[in-house]
Amino acid sequence: MAWYRHVLKANWDSPASVKADFATASILKDGRVVFNIAGNKYRIVVWINYPYRVVYIRFIGTHVQYDAIDAQNV
Repeated sequence: MAWYRHVLKANWDSPASVKADFATASILKDGRVVFNIAGNKYRIVVWINYPYRVVYIRFIGTHVQYDAIDAQNV
């Protein structure tokens, strides 16, 4: 919930602004970002539409589940 509340208030206009908020976030191609949450128990893959400041959650799961997906195409 802490991640969700933070993202609701975020005003990210670029991948650099995401990294400024979450230094451990992994920036992928085409607006994709991977966040480690809950003490690295889970990963969230999102697609961010920077011009409209909209974050679309594409995947939430454990590290094992994350390893089974293609984060760029999920």
